[in-house]
Amino acid sequence: MGKRILVAYFSATGTTQAVAERLAKAIGADIKEIVPAEPYTAADVDWRDPNSRSSVEHKHREMRPALAAPIDITPYDVVFVGYPLWWETAPRVVRTFLESEDWSGKTIVTFATSGSSIRGADGVQLHDSAPAAHWVAGRRLAANVKESELDKWVAGLHL
Repeated sequence: MGKRILVAYFSATGTTQAVAERLAKAIGADIKEIVPAEPYTAADVDWRDPNSRSSVEHKHREMRPALAAPIDITPYDVVFVGYPLWWETAPRVVRTFLESEDWSGKTIVTFATSGSSIRGADGVQLHDSAPAAHWVAGRRLAANVKESELDKWVAGLHL
């Protein structure tokens, strides 16, 4: 492929992290975690609690949780952005990451993990957070997806 690739991911429970690690290994990419300044606890991601941190962030679409540290995307041509689906969209901290970088000349491909939902995995709802990027529709990946499947998926993207 000849392009420098980064897999950047946010994972609250470890599921997205495991998929991101397999993806990076399968395609020979670098990997970096999108780390919120204030880590999410199990109580924070309790979607049944309308007062949990994730529920409040979902209700207030303008919220942008701070990052613990920036991720320099400068050396990369393609960035895979991974996240768990929360209410069929990416957690707000993913928007913080996208909005903190210059995406001119970069390609973004999303991937999402979810127990059931597939809506939001293609990343379309995130385009306004990085309008200068070239977006390639992403997809939902199962928690147990194999490296060979990931390699085949990426090869079919024609990046």
